[in-house]
Amino acid sequence: MPSDMAETANIRSLSPFPEGWYFIGAHRDLQKSRPHAAMWMGRKIVAWCDDRGDICVAEAVCPHLGSDLSPEAGTRVVDGQLVCPFHGFEFDVTGQCVATPSGDPARSARLRLFETCNIGGLIFAWWGVGGREPQWHLPSAPPNDGDWSDFELRTVRFAGHPQETSENSVDIAHLSYIHGYDNVTSDAPVTIEGPCLESRFGFSSTRSIAKLGRLSLRVSAVARVVGLGYSYVEFQEHTIGMDARLWVLATPVDGTLIDLTIVSSVCELREPKRPIAGLKFLPWRMRAPILNKFVADFQIQDVKQDVVIWSRKHYVPRPRLVRADGEIMKYREYCAQFYPEVGPCKSATR
Repeated sequence: MPSDMAETANIRSLSPFPEGWYFIGAHRDLQKSRPHAAMWMGRKIVAWCDDRGDICVAEAVCPHLGSDLSPEAGTRVVDGQLVCPFHGFEFDVTGQCVATPSGDPARSARLRLFETCNIGGLIFAWWGVGGREPQWHLPSAPPNDGDWSDFELRTVRFAGHPQETSENSVDIAHLSYIHGYDNVTSDAPVTIEGPCLESRFGFSSTRSIAKLGRLSLRVSAVARVVGLGYSYVEFQEHTIGMDARLWVLATPVDGTLIDLTIVSSVCELREPKRPIAGLKFLPWRMRAPILNKFVADFQIQDVKQDVVIWSRKHYVPRPRLVRADGEIMKYREYCAQFYPEVGPCKSATR
């Protein structure tokens, strides 16, 4: 078989579910009394929060007689316990059955759980290849060294893979060609330490803000990628003096589709370095939340431009690169650790 045909035959060679931590939802949304159900890593899961704020993420199958534990099937959260719609078995956030309508709890009945972590109000769960326990952990939430706006979340679902989306952190050449950024620079070599990759770059851009005019920006960015489901980017805008935070969270759904969630937050802006059209008359406490909506909208517009490419592209294991492609192969070597070979697959939960 010619080499090009061999590559084409291998275009889907990436496992759809790399090992790592993947986004579940915002803690504020899980504090409601209704359980949250989703397809996640090829499995249907249910997540909920008890009265103390503790989160549980479990396979959405009752261990009693296999009922679906999604709210669409009638599952409820009552006093912090998940209540099965079939026979009323109640489960706490440890996964243990703690009550039944007909008598004592069924002590042998336990939900199959995924280990979770809370990063500043963003909830993630661990997917271990072959059922492995977490091999590494996500970094702590960034310091709250100022008044930051509440999160803005935007999600796009499309056919793709988290390795392809995270590759944007080192593929800075596409910033000018796809998104029209100017003066794109790589400010330091990519660094890798275990599951953590760091990329530093800069760019300038001019954006339209609704009917308020055009805004010219000059930005420095530091992207920290931890696994293939978590990217955290710190932005410093130098002409206004605006600091922003961005999480780019790619989560496999069913082996073909992924959810890409953009989470943004902007620091308070009391004394901007230059006037901002339409915002100068607002109280300073209102500026960051309004700017954050613009930041979130700008970012999701960029993502939608990328989705046109991501949803149609093939994975080429041996790309024909040029010098301007930078450190893509270094990134791919980094990615290899998230596809461990651990023998026959066990349960992916505990």
